[in-house]
Amino acid sequence: MTDWIGATFTGDAGWDHLETLVDVGGRMAGSEGEREAAAATRDALAAAGARDAHLEEFPIQGWERNSAAIEAGGGTHECIALPRSPSASATGSLVDVGHGLPADFEAAGDLEGAVVMAASNVPDWHDRFVHRREKYYYAVASGAAAFVFRNHVEGCLAATGSVGTDAAPIGEIPAVGVSKEVGARLRRREAGEEVTVDVEADVHDATSQNVHADLGPDTEEAVLVTSHVDAHDIAEGAADNGAGTAVVVQVAEALAAREAELDTRVRFVCFGAEEVGLRGSHHDAGARDLAAVRSVVNNDGVGRGRNLALICNGFEDLEAAGDAVADRFDHPVGTVPRLGPHSDHWPYVARGVPGYQVVSETDDEGRGWGHTRADTLDKLDVRTIREQAILVTELVVHLADADTEVGRRAPDDVAAQLEAEDLAEGMKVTGDWPY
Repeated sequence: MTDWIGATFTGDAGWDHLETLVDVGGRMAGSEGEREAAAATRDALAAAGARDAHLEEFPIQGWERNSAAIEAGGGTHECIALPRSPSASATGSLVDVGHGLPADFEAAGDLEGAVVMAASNVPDWHDRFVHRREKYYYAVASGAAAFVFRNHVEGCLAATGSVGTDAAPIGEIPAVGVSKEVGARLRRREAGEEVTVDVEADVHDATSQNVHADLGPDTEEAVLVTSHVDAHDIAEGAADNGAGTAVVVQVAEALAAREAELDTRVRFVCFGAEEVGLRGSHHDAGARDLAAVRSVVNNDGVGRGRNLALICNGFEDLEAAGDAVADRFDHPVGTVPRLGPHSDHWPYVARGVPGYQVVSETDDEGRGWGHTRADTLDKLDVRTIREQAILVTELVVHLADADTEVGRRAPDDVAAQLEAEDLAEGMKVTGDWPY
């Protein structure tokens, strides 16, 4: 039967929920906005037909921005604080380290007491992604007094993103984001000159929450279908990750219509506090019996481009499942064998549980509009959300089928792949190495 395809392609559950999320306002981890969005997601999953929709709270380190400024050359340059920057002021000589690759820091020489500026992107020729937090902690390790994160996307858009580690949630030196244009001005006029970075923020105890709901038979084993509800407070968080949660709601509605086809329970988990260290998924993975998790389908990055892509994290059976769905629908679905340790599938994958990050292919370098105030609803369209929800629905049904085998990996094998892909060094620098 294909009635569910027509219903999904004309369905409004996902898009309506996306509009609800972007209209909440700020969804920063630990905020009232995040909680409102989580409650709305719980209600949307229940309305879609899922059972036992509820919230589960957990404690986090709260952080709220007040003000930030860069004082240089007798004037003030526009910037925003990076979440979990300490509330502090620091003065030093401005040093631009280019893309902030390990080699760039080595070439920069003595950075003791400097204000270090690094770009948000990674050059095409470099063999791996270098995360913002990795650049920040290279600056910390180099003795820098402050960190400036320079966006590579035009449009006067300051880039954001958290710092801090699991062991020390608040970073060690003040950190701010600037636009490409402000970064270019600082580099041209203030390189080698004394600048001051000032951040005022409120640090406090807070609570986040995960959203849970179920569909399918009452089996011990389950497929997890996930996303994250929180977003950075400077924008609507439409693509990152309102779209992912919208797809989960649309998939829930489609699976409710196909519930009799499910051989395995499907658990929906929409996490809180992803943007500040994957706190919601770490909480869930630490409390859940991972032996009972058949696979994880984590929707973080869907909807931005027309074609779906599956980051398969080295699980060959997940690649095969993605290829099977693509062949069944005669629709392009890319599969990426490499590891992707920067979203909510990772706390499961690190322990050997098969997991995807479901994204979409774009021509953007890096995050594009993501983590800027331009991450707004107008960048997305309902057709793409519906189409990708259809493909994700079929993928979940395929994974839940009793005849589908998805092998697990030994954590040591995952660790070896991190080493082989040159990801281990950066994860050790940021405190994210789980082995």
